[in-house]
Amino acid sequence: MLEPKNNDVLPAIPGKRYFTIGEVSDLCGVKPHVLRYWEQEFPSLKPVKRRGNRRYYQRQDVIVIRQIRSLLYEQGFTIGGARNKLAGEEARTDTTQSQQIVRQVRMELEDMLKILRR
Repeated sequence: MLEPKNNDVLPAIPGKRYFTIGEVSDLCGVKPHVLRYWEQEFPSLKPVKRRGNRRYYQRQDVIVIRQIRSLLYEQGFTIGGARNKLAGEEARTDTTQSQQIVRQVRMELEDMLKILRR
């Protein structure tokens, strides 16, 4: 496993759809029991559970785990601080996406209005 001082050396994420907990452990440089603990602490981390309660992580989960790892090990956040930081980023992303959708709908409505006025 990677030590906290060696955080810069993480392998590239392969182009797979699902990853086992062992694969994610190797990709992110944290042990499986830490991943299971983080699932309890971070609501945004929800791997798919299948037969026998086996966890299967998606690419987005791996990215979130790497963000959590960076916040905790590199930037010195506490668990609560990292949770708040991630929640704030998600809220900003949701707001930006909502604004883009509203702009798109408005443009489409204006186009429809132009057509109706002809």
